[in-house]
Amino acid sequence: MFDSPPDSPKKPATPPLPTPEAKPAKRKLATLTLGRAHVLADPTQSGRLRVPAHHFVTHGVVVGMTGSGKTGLVTVLAEEALRAKVPVLVIDVKGDLPNLLLAFPSFDARAFDPYVESVRAPDDERAPEAVAAELAMRRQRGLEAAGFDEAALGRYAESIAVRVITPGGNSGESLHLLSSLERRSPRWDSDPDAARLSLLASVSLVLRLLGRESDPAKSREHVLLSAFAERRLLGGQSADIASLIEDLETPPVERIGAMEVDAYLSKHDRHELAASLNSLLASPALASWRRGATLDVADWLAPKEARTQAVIVSVAHLDDAERALVLGVLMEEVLAWVRSLPGSQALRAMVIFDEVYGFLPPHPANPPTKRPIVALMKQARAFGVGVVLATQNPMDLDYRALSNAGVWCIGRLQTDADRARVIEGMTGASTRGRGEGADLAAIVKKLPQRTFVYRDVHERGTLLSFEPRQTLSYLRGPMTPGEIRGALAVHQSRGA
Repeated sequence: MFDSPPDSPKKPATPPLPTPEAKPAKRKLATLTLGRAHVLADPTQSGRLRVPAHHFVTHGVVVGMTGSGKTGLVTVLAEEALRAKVPVLVIDVKGDLPNLLLAFPSFDARAFDPYVESVRAPDDERAPEAVAAELAMRRQRGLEAAGFDEAALGRYAESIAVRVITPGGNSGESLHLLSSLERRSPRWDSDPDAARLSLLASVSLVLRLLGRESDPAKSREHVLLSAFAERRLLGGQSADIASLIEDLETPPVERIGAMEVDAYLSKHDRHELAASLNSLLASPALASWRRGATLDVADWLAPKEARTQAVIVSVAHLDDAERALVLGVLMEEVLAWVRSLPGSQALRAMVIFDEVYGFLPPHPANPPTKRPIVALMKQARAFGVGVVLATQNPMDLDYRALSNAGVWCIGRLQTDADRARVIEGMTGASTRGRGEGADLAAIVKKLPQRTFVYRDVHERGTLLSFEPRQTLSYLRGPMTPGEIRGALAVHQSRGA
């Protein structure tokens, strides 16, 4: 994990003699190079921080206040996973992660031309070309120090495909949020249990949009709509809203469970529900949620033309209520996909959620995102899917869920309460003793910017701090819709 500096002399390896009894060479484990690390007790001991990719199967947590370098570290994690040919699903709440589109394949300063005016100070009288040249030089120096030359940039750019999905927006691809209802998935033939989870999430979304009870265990309306929809989907049909309205008016079954349909939900109540669904169907506001890409994580992350997929679902343009609805459906789909996979100890995919504040609150708060995130933190490791949760607001998080994380990266935290809460969660997840909490809090309090304490339950070595390497992607910050469209066009023109 913690190796010697790059310039340390190493003895050349002697190849083994080819003998009939020779054992096959062990498969080289994929590693993620996060940056340069130091032993906290002795900063003169330093080297690259290389983390075996499979350590992230037990999930990760990144915390740090604004300005701590958290976004840069999250970007490095995504890039390193992609370099290891591990597909990445990125949930972007703040608008920073479409920067993954800006992994320019060379050191050419012209790539910075579209972004010069947005970064140039008002009193900077230099020509745009000079500003672009300075940005390119800074990037080149940082990447060369991290061991990346222009050829390495080109190989990375050719090996990945970045996709940006903006539900309810038009800067990236739109997303059909009700596709589990209205576009029948082949999963109904191969894994109906997993398909049912996605269906229940879509029905919950519909009922929330109507302002009705959406809990699958409590809502009779949910049970009825789900039963009607599942009947259609198992029969090879879609279950679009118009079809469900028809089923409510003329039920295709006589009983729900042990009760007759009319006794379970009266004809009058079914008619009112049908009328509400019809109003929703006719609403122009719903149109943007019923077109675009099908919600199918398995297809999103599958390699295409030998390129590793990076799928960014950005909800920065939505309000808080819309984000909770959209991400609740998305995370239920992720959970359904994970449960459909065969078991694996290797990292087969990474899910990065930046910023998770508000979506994983402590009891009793229960937004639509909480249940699937908690389930993923408990179960996804068995299927080779690592979840990385990042936040700059650590207080209002359910640390019972975060205690399942094996890798922690702790940046600067401003308040004593933040530090205490994070150290409690981190030491609770550790296999080491718990008596070092005060020491860790003191260390975190003094961390400079872009420096993180690293903790890994797979390792029992010396506690480390590290500075993330230079990102391959230009960290533009939140991108405008026009910038996202322009960057997508450039990315796609390179054959991605």
